[in-house]
Amino acid sequence: MSTQNALLTILVEKINNDTLVLPTLPAIALKVRKAADDPNINLNGMADVVGQDPSLSARMIKISNSAYLGRTVKVTSTTQAVTRIGLAQVKNIATALAMEQLFVSKNEVVKKYMAAKWDQIVDIVANAMAAMILYQRKTKDKSMSLDTMTLCALVADIGALPVLTEAERHDSVFANPTFLDVAIDKLAGRIGGSIMRQWQFNDVFIESAEHWRNFEYSTPKISYLDFLRIGGALVGAIEDADDVLTTEQKRGAFDDIEEFQSDEFIELRDNAKAIFA
Repeated sequence: MSTQNALLTILVEKINNDTLVLPTLPAIALKVRKAADDPNINLNGMADVVGQDPSLSARMIKISNSAYLGRTVKVTSTTQAVTRIGLAQVKNIATALAMEQLFVSKNEVVKKYMAAKWDQIVDIVANAMAAMILYQRKTKDKSMSLDTMTLCALVADIGALPVLTEAERHDSVFANPTFLDVAIDKLAGRIGGSIMRQWQFNDVFIESAEHWRNFEYSTPKISYLDFLRIGGALVGAIEDADDVLTTEQKRGAFDDIEEFQSDEFIELRDNAKAIFA
């Protein structure tokens, strides 16, 4: 049995036996989410929680001053940043900013692969966010929120992490990135759904992680999944990208493929990507 097939067999067995080690949510994200669910929390209290992590605090200030929120008056403190972003959005934004902490490894080969995977995820996020903003501007549909879209896209491939962690024990498979991509494509959805449930995320995030690569699955109305798939197609992260875009156009997620070459879209995409720079 080849190393690749052996790894696939190991992964499938661990999934079936519920013994695959799943990543844990970064501690600061867990604290923020717990605080946000406290009915007695206020803006100052949330600012204190965010301020426990200097890196998160700095990035929260950065995002509150960014074109992402369309603000020109700068804030300089965590309390001001949390006030501007709002308690409802802080939960998802803080989690999103903490996600990068998971894509790390002490193995240099794995580290490079994870860094490339994170870069791809950020590209998907930026394109998905920009596509959704254009859709909302056109349709005036406000049923979806940008912070939820951001986090949906960031956790969509979370199921890849246990695959990569298991692969660390078989260094030779990293000489064949194509195999890893196939393994992730086959298994990441099932694993990702398990991670989202373990982290006690709600159904919209479970759906994103579990089904965004499963094109037989669709929602009755336009949803976060549609923009995830557009984002993935635009960066070449999924096969049959042209077919995916054709399907999304027919569903009404956009009118013309040329929208994604427009100055408006490019500016929105670049503004979204800058959040994670």
